[in-house]
Amino acid sequence: MPSLYLLIPLGVVVVFAAIAIFLWAASSGQFDGLEDLSKRMPDDDA
Repeated sequence: MPSLYLLIPLGVVVVFAAIAIFLWAASSGQFDGLEDLSKRMPDDDA
């Protein structure tokens, strides 16, 4: 039972960190133009 006093706040901190990292990546343009990559032809003229 005492381990829950450590694990629950630690889990909450991890969840908030993951949300913050996702929001930072989305606002910095990390996910822009994903549909364009699938429409490009591969450039392998070798």
